Amino acid sequence: MRITALVENTANHPHVTAEHGLSLYIETAGKRILFDMGQSNLFWRNAEVLGIDLSRVDIAVVSHGHYDHGGGLATFLNGNETAPVYISRYAFEEHRNQAGKDIGLSPALSGCERLVFTDEAYEIAGGIALCSCNKQSRHHPTDDGGMTAEGEAEDFRHEQYLLIEEGAKKVLISGCSHKGILNVAEWFKPDVLVGGFHLFKHPCNADLTAIARQLATHHTDYITCHCTGVEQYEWMQKSLPRLRYLATGETIEI
Repeated sequence: MRITALVENTANHPHVTAEHGLSLYIETAGKRILFDMGQSNLFWRNAEVLGIDLSRVDIAVVSHGHYDHGGGLATFLNGNETAPVYISRYAFEEHRNQAGKDIGLSPALSGCERLVFTDEAYEIAGGIALCSCNKQSRHHPTDDGGMTAEGEAEDFRHEQYLLIEEGAKKVLISGCSHKGILNVAEWFKPDVLVGGFHLFKHPCNADLTAIARQLATHHTDYITCHCTGVEQYEWMQKSLPRLRYLATGETIEI
């Protein structure tokens, strides 16, 4: 399996640009998967620089209904004429941040016939599935950060996770882990977990160390990016040596 970061908050390549958002290109078991599309058309432009032809993507996934993960959806639909886009049935609800700013997706796209709306679980193909875990118990507390969905406190019911089983490995891709990275790691116990941990506002203190140590209790390798925060990543790595960072333009082999 190969995963390339087309968009992430930082860049580690001389010819690509970063933005606050996430877009990952995944090659696995003969499938080309696009996981999230950043907040603009930057993911497409970076892919061209990296020699990746997104018009040939077989499967697209939007992890949740926030602009920095699905803002490039129209760009993808225009550039790729065939791939279905798997997205939660809650993704087009109204989403706002603590200041009341609209952080959702364009409602005009909700009627596109290529969208496949998902719920609790959805098997895309053998070894490739989506799970929302809305019915799972959250043993570790989460913080909505003042965000709302349809005017109510955000419960992130629109967030889903991509589970890929290839050979003997179980790889989980998470956009932001809004339901709590400790919960996500506990629910799936994957061999590899790739994605944002949504800790960028968390102070680098004993509590963050405790999160890292809890993650270290699982036999999981962690590859993080986007909303984890660079400072938080560096702090956590001291207690979680199996943690590494994936920046825009980088490719990892799993």
